[in-house]
Amino acid sequence: MVWGTILLWIVGLFVLYVVIFTAVKDGIDRSEIGKLIKMKYGVNDGVISVSDDEIEKELEDEFKS
Repeated sequence: MVWGTILLWIVGLFVLYVVIFTAVKDGIDRSEIGKLIKMKYGVNDGVISVSDDEIEKELEDEFKS
C-alpha cells in the first residue's frame, strides 16, 4: 500500500511537471514578447558543430600571432 502511494505521487508529479512545462513553453512562444524576441534576435535551434581540427588550427594561429 505504501509503494502504491509513492508510485502514485511520482506519476502525479511527473504529469504535473509535463503540463506546466508545456504550458509555460507554449505561453512564451505565443506571447507578444516572445514574438518580438524572435523577430529581433531570431531563433537559433541548430547547434553549430566545430571539428577538433578547426579548433586546433585556430589555437595554433592564435599562438603564432
